[in-house]
Amino acid sequence: MATNGDRLTGLDASFLHLEGDAAHMHVAGVMLFDGSAPKQDEMISTIESRLHLVPRYRQRLAFVPFGQGRPRWVDDPHLNLSYHVRTTALPSPGSEDQLRALAGRILSQRLDRDKPLWEIWVVEGLDGGERFAVISKTHHALVDGISGVDIMSVIFDSSPDPAAPPDPGKRWLPRPLPSRSQLLAEALVERATVPAEVVRGVRAAFRAPRRIATAALGALAGVGALAWAGINPAPESPYNVEIGPHRRFTWVRAALADVKAIKDSLGGTVNDVMLAVVAGALGRDLRRRGVDVRGLELKAMVPVSVRGEEGRGQLGNQVAAVMAALPVGVDDPRMRYEAISTSMRKVKDSGQAVGAQVLTNLTGFAPPNVMSQASRLVARQRWFNLVVTNVPGPQIPLYLIGREMSEMFPMVPLVERQAVGVAIMSYNGRIDFGLVGDYDVMSDIDQLAKDFRSSLAELAEVAGVTLSAPDGERARARNGHRPARAVGTRQAVSAAAPTDGEEAAAPPDAS
Repeated sequence: MATNGDRLTGLDASFLHLEGDAAHMHVAGVMLFDGSAPKQDEMISTIESRLHLVPRYRQRLAFVPFGQGRPRWVDDPHLNLSYHVRTTALPSPGSEDQLRALAGRILSQRLDRDKPLWEIWVVEGLDGGERFAVISKTHHALVDGISGVDIMSVIFDSSPDPAAPPDPGKRWLPRPLPSRSQLLAEALVERATVPAEVVRGVRAAFRAPRRIATAALGALAGVGALAWAGINPAPESPYNVEIGPHRRFTWVRAALADVKAIKDSLGGTVNDVMLAVVAGALGRDLRRRGVDVRGLELKAMVPVSVRGEEGRGQLGNQVAAVMAALPVGVDDPRMRYEAISTSMRKVKDSGQAVGAQVLTNLTGFAPPNVMSQASRLVARQRWFNLVVTNVPGPQIPLYLIGREMSEMFPMVPLVERQAVGVAIMSYNGRIDFGLVGDYDVMSDIDQLAKDFRSSLAELAEVAGVTLSAPDGERARARNGHRPARAVGTRQAVSAAAPTDGEEAAAPPDAS
């Protein structure tokens, strides 16, 4: 009999329901490394030695017949790491533009549900000497942004000379696959036990009525705030149209110290800086598209981790969400920032995230067919215009088989009728934006990246902050090669210097 831990939660399963021909629900990232690229056999050997630390990576989905229960994780008896770990190379000259194009094609390919839901691509031939890239994809049903950082720390090392991984103790042998009748019987038994869990919860409430009542009132207030945010639909925009399966991907670089300096000067939080940069960039993009932005506020869905310290390193999703207003019609960067800072304080006080967590927990009690229809209905409704996700990453260097990771660019999946998404991750003093867009609707996504740089630059100007490039990347682009860099140092260059032929600037984080 399967354990409850093998069954997908309601939230995890919702990412399967949201997936369609044009909406692929994998989270991803492009990482740049110093050094020569490891060979495929070397990568496979390293990952294989650590798979016992992340057993979900050798499991696939088993679906309950007739939709009578949520899918469960089962061992893949045909696990073949050479399928999941792949190598490829860029043609000469191996520019970052070529890497972005390759990333867009890889991110456009849906993960095979008959296999473990992850892939890792090693990309050789990157210009600038000894550099290579890694493109990773993991289905959102398997991992959320916060636990994804923890999984990454299992695969990577905090030292160029790491200690050997702990001995698994015994050779892994996959458990036999359950039959269709077994899957159905297990699901029906689990469903029958749900009322008993509810009764136990009621008994616990009577043992501590005051504490439970206080928590319940707070949760109900949060549900009400979230419901009110959802009742008011997001405005129409060029970003909310039918999309296809193909993607474009690009990135924008920044220094975390710059973002914190802006926050210190203007007040508020690092997350406020991030949202203000997004709002300013989208306002520029919309005006270029001929949209009248006067008084226009887009709505961003901002995932918020509700994962406690005891849950770090565990797979699955433990996230809620808040709706953030993006005043794209406000031209003045200071006024735009103040509006966002005030709005986000009100959102925090309203308990939206608590309400979202309550509703998320309730999905575990909903029949799978109801959850499936509800997920598709939510995707068709315009509750928000885009997703903006911000994950605080490790602030120490990470290494892959002795090679130091220099940069990390995250990707958030697009749902139906959402042509653009923004993901941000901080890492080792950097903070990088990953911008993903529908291939046709966002054919000018490189121009949007310029808008992000300009938006941050004008915000820094009103804050009296001089932006610095986070490393020697701009010098490398100017000179056609990557300059030598001493270990542990970062080269600062004027923010006016171009990156890959584009104007420069930089974005934020929500740590």
